[in-house]
Amino acid sequence: MKIRIAGTVWVCSIFMIHRFRPGIFVLMIAGLLTSCEYFKTTNPTGEPVARVGDEYLYKTDVEELVVPGMSAEDSMLVVSSFITRWATQKLLMKGAKLNIPVEEQQRLEDLVAQYKSDLYAQAYKDALVARNMDSTVTDAEAKAFYDNNPGNFKLNEELLKLRYIHLSENDYNIETIKSRFIRFNKEDRRYLDSVAVQFKAHYLNDSTWIRLDKVVATIPAVNLENSDRVLNKTDFIQLRDSLGLYLIAVNDRLKRNQEAPLEYVKPTVKQILLNRRKLELIKDLEKNITKDAIKNKQFEVYN
Repeated sequence: MKIRIAGTVWVCSIFMIHRFRPGIFVLMIAGLLTSCEYFKTTNPTGEPVARVGDEYLYKTDVEELVVPGMSAEDSMLVVSSFITRWATQKLLMKGAKLNIPVEEQQRLEDLVAQYKSDLYAQAYKDALVARNMDSTVTDAEAKAFYDNNPGNFKLNEELLKLRYIHLSENDYNIETIKSRFIRFNKEDRRYLDSVAVQFKAHYLNDSTWIRLDKVVATIPAVNLENSDRVLNKTDFIQLRDSLGLYLIAVNDRLKRNQEAPLEYVKPTVKQILLNRRKLELIKDLEKNITKDAIKNKQFEVYN
């Protein structure tokens, strides 16, 4: 293996590598890194595998790159690529510090410091929110918000409430199934559930909204071209194709841009309320943190 970094060539021979089992490769890497003379410099801490200037990459940094089941060739490629990427980043950084004007370097350092500060502050706020915020939104709260914001929840897709059964043409009790499907009282529902194993497919939860595209993807006899005709609100329709017989009943249908029903958008409504609650809590936490710092003389503004 030969790696060229910053003009320095480190050479180490690997014999018969293809005969090593992947499970042993980590041990082989450890021996390789220990026995090969990769560097001649001041004593680093740990067992280094690469050096750029006075910065070292250690064996512990690359050991976890080799996972069980990885071939010896793949393992060498992963380790070698990682070392090269590490060295490239370090060399680019050194080159930047040598070639970028001092003013620009200071601007970048300020950005880094601000980003670090923002990360810490956000992590702290997230921890405080997780500890103090009530994440429960009741159905009553969701309904109140929905009712107080009419017109804010428009459908981006068509919705249906329907039930259907896909049967083979040679099913012996088609007429019974059909009559039960049309009437569909509690006893009929129990009966259809009990014989559902003989259906090719079925969906009997006609009190729940389902997107039109899912219906089209599920029922082969229905497509976007004929959906307006065959999936109108109706007590019963049957379709046939080469795959069998389809019994369909559409309880309700909503078009795109109509008002979305609460039961369909309830998860979205609850998430909106949670986000608002979180923002309000963060605002209060920031205000209290500042107030406490002033009270404890940890924060002062000089005139």
